[in-house]
Order: sequence, then structure tokens, then C-alpha cells
Amino acid sequence: MLVVFAVLSLMSLAAWLVLWLGHGRFWHIAPRLPTAGRHAGPGLWPAVDVVIPARDEADILPETLTTLLSQDYPGRLRVLLVDDHSTDGTGTVANNLAANISAVNKLTVVRSANRPAGWTGKLWALQQGVAASAENGAPLLLFTDADIAHPPDSVRRLAAQALAGDYDLVSLMAWLRYEGFWARLLVPAFVYFFAMLYPFRRVADSGRRTAGAAGGCVLVRRSALQRAGGLEQIAGALIDDCSLGRLIKHHGRLGGGRIWLGFTREVVSRRPCQGLGAVWRMVVRTAFVQLRHSWVLLGGTVLGMALLFMGPPLALACGIWLSLAGHGTACLWLSLAGAATWGIMTRTFMPMVRWYRLPWALSALLPLAGLVYTLMTVDSARRFVYGRGGAWKGRTY
Repeated sequence: MLVVFAVLSLMSLAAWLVLWLGHGRFWHIAPRLPTAGRHAGPGLWPAVDVVIPARDEADILPETLTTLLSQDYPGRLRVLLVDDHSTDGTGTVANNLAANISAVNKLTVVRSANRPAGWTGKLWALQQGVAASAENGAPLLLFTDADIAHPPDSVRRLAAQALAGDYDLVSLMAWLRYEGFWARLLVPAFVYFFAMLYPFRRVADSGRRTAGAAGGCVLVRRSALQRAGGLEQIAGALIDDCSLGRLIKHHGRLGGGRIWLGFTREVVSRRPCQGLGAVWRMVVRTAFVQLRHSWVLLGGTVLGMALLFMGPPLALACGIWLSLAGHGTACLWLSLAGAATWGIMTRTFMPMVRWYRLPWALSALLPLAGLVYTLMTVDSARRFVYGRGGAWKGRTY
């Protein structure tokens, strides 16, 4: 048993060394959106159409919609809010907010048609926004969620990044708010795991197939979207942002599109994650989808998460216990291997914890976060079995 523990500990240590040193520096908080220079004239800036899918968002719009209607953008900008069968007066609230700041001419509320079979709600809403903007359509489309607030220069900086880098898609991981211990631990871990799956540097590398995007804030060239076949190509995707990133990178232009994904503290989700339940619901909606509904991948994921995140603390504890019980100095090496692996794990999580302005000591709890996310993934599969997978906003896919 000691030999088995030792082998597993060395495997975990080797895996973390590879992740730390050879996985696209996923744990760095980079790249970040540059500060755009002042514009030289309106004619140099392409028009932008902002599309906001909104379903029962009346309570959050006062904190977010006005930030888009008040953008300091030198080119033409219009906002299309797609009211997706809301029951709380979302469309009326949006029109009233625009009237209050004298921005009625910038806002169009699009009433959603019935969703066809094969479409998810958000993508159908985005599709209708794109269609509504087709006449005299802007060359740039900004897809942003109804709960996302933008700084005054947000659109200008996004457009500048797209133009400067000749990117077909520019996306930002919005700053996620948190309340309570569990959210303080799990929200940074959520972004950390996302970056582990889609290392941001590799996303921007045109020589790699890695593709991803963060759905709260995605600027895309209309021509690239059309060349890739439009949103129809990903109509049923529950993980719509990464599906869009993959579509544009693989088909957005001849030889592959150019995409960019970065961090920001300025683009903020105004709806905070409150406690364990909020994060749990967010993750279980798509965790099993990420595994392509494969039970083999689920089993491999559970074993891999156990080896990577739960193994090092267990090795440390077992090594110390066996050493104290007089089972030889080999047990001490087991505990040292566990401690070293846990230290590397903590080191990679620390930048994300500090990015979210939390105490660095929280980094040492990554094994606990890994355990919780493993349980979420298993629960996502369980919900799929019982026909409750992909539940969101009153819809189940």
C-alpha cells in the first residue's frame, strides 16, 4: 500500500510540474485588455451593434444597460436588447432607462419570436439581435449579457484591440462578484479551472487549435461570423461562448480566424454569486456537457481530479501518520512529496486569488475547491440522467 501511495504521489507531483511549467502559463493573470489611445476621428472607428439577450432582467438593467447607452465611443453605436419572453417588464424597463438618459435613439428592443427546436434560448436571442441589426449592419457585433456593466471606454478598447491585432473575436472574462465563504473560494477557482481548460495565451495562438471565449463580453466581426456560417452552426450549444470561439477560430477566415481572450476588472457582472448554491447551479448546468455526456470521460475526470487535487493532502496526512506510527523513513518521503505537490498547486492558484483581492492563504484551499467541483460534475451527470440537465431560466435542455 505504501508503494501504491508513493507511485500516485509521484504521478501527482509530475502532473503539477507539467501544469505549472508547461501548460501555457494558464495560472498567470494575462493577457489583459490594453488601454486604448484617444481616437483620431469618428471615421476611423467602425460602427458597433451591441446585442443583449435578456430574459426577466428588469431588476438588473438599471445597473447595466445605461453603461452601454453611455459609452464614450467615437463611432456609431446602437444597442439591441432582445426581450426573450420576459414576464417582469424587461422591455419596458429598458425603454424607460433609455428615455431617462436621452438615449432612445440608441436603443432598440427586439421582441423575441418563439424559439425553434434545436436552439438554446440565449443563442436564439442573439440570432434575433443579429438579424434585427442586419439592415445597415455594423461591421462589429458586441454580445454581452444583461447583468454585465461596462466602463465608459469599454467598447472603444475592445474595438481598438480587434483592429490593432487584426482579431476576428475579442472576449473578456468579466469580473465575477462573490458573497460568502463558498463563493469567495469557488468563484476564483471557477476562473482558474476555465483558464486551465482554455489557456488564454494558447487561445490567441493561431498555431494552436485551443479556442475559447467568455460569454459575458464577446466582440466579433460580422464578416467572420458570416463566413463561419453564422450562429446557426452552434444553435444547440449550451456552452455557447466557447462554441462561438471555436467556430470563429476554425472557420472565421481562410486558414482560420484570429481570436483573443483576456482578463479585466472593469467589465463586471452585477449579479453576485451568493454562497454555494449559486455557484453549484452555474456549474452543474454545463459540466456534463463539457464532457460530451460521456460516462468514460466522467470517470476519467473524477479519477484525474482525485489524483490532482485530493491526492497531495492525503499523501501528506498519510505520510505523517505512518511515520509517527513507526513505519519507517520512507513514509516521510511520501509526506514530503505530498507537501511539495500541494505547494505547487497553491502557488499556481495564488495569482487568481490575489486577482480577486482575497487573502493569499485561501490559495491553500484549492484541494477543497477541487473536491466541490468534482461533486458538481457528478451531480451534473445525475441531473442529465433524470432529465434535468441544462436547466436555466425556467428552461431545461
